[in-house]
Amino acid sequence: MSEYSGAVKADETVSYTLDVNGTSYDVVDVPYFESLLNVLRDQLGLRGTKYSCDEGQCGACTVQIDGKAINSCIEPAVEAIGCSVQTIEGHSYDTGEPTDLQEALMRGGDVQCGYCMPGIVMSADALLLENPNRSEEEIREGMSGNLCRCTGYSKILKAVGEVAKSRSEHARD
Repeated sequence: MSEYSGAVKADETVSYTLDVNGTSYDVVDVPYFESLLNVLRDQLGLRGTKYSCDEGQCGACTVQIDGKAINSCIEPAVEAIGCSVQTIEGHSYDTGEPTDLQEALMRGGDVQCGYCMPGIVMSADALLLENPNRSEEEIREGMSGNLCRCTGYSKILKAVGEVAKSRSEHARD
């Protein structure tokens, strides 16, 4: 499918291809301004990315576009054309096993209801992929867009800090 360009009517539907988790998906006849979240969940069946605030305030819907964390509830899916989108389903790097980040969060007792965890994992991963050598303050700031009503943030921040330290040490080896 080709990339869409041109003037848009409010009720216009479009079709395009998205690269999600390394797979090309045809997105057919969706409203031009449909959110990436709705396309991922409703069109592609990738339901690990969570719906919550629909305002970009809570981070439950966080995915990565070209390695950057974004709130998919406020990102038009057409903005991801030609980009690499990664969701929580693709986070295990094709191994099917939990990553170091997922293991650290589980080990630290940071997962209670789990609803916010996909967004937290995707935000933390993007933060550490950009630079694994993060200070506690940088981690706190980088994770400030993710809300969790079940846990205190200290365990989450501690787990992300442990992974940052481990990845930073491995990068030096």
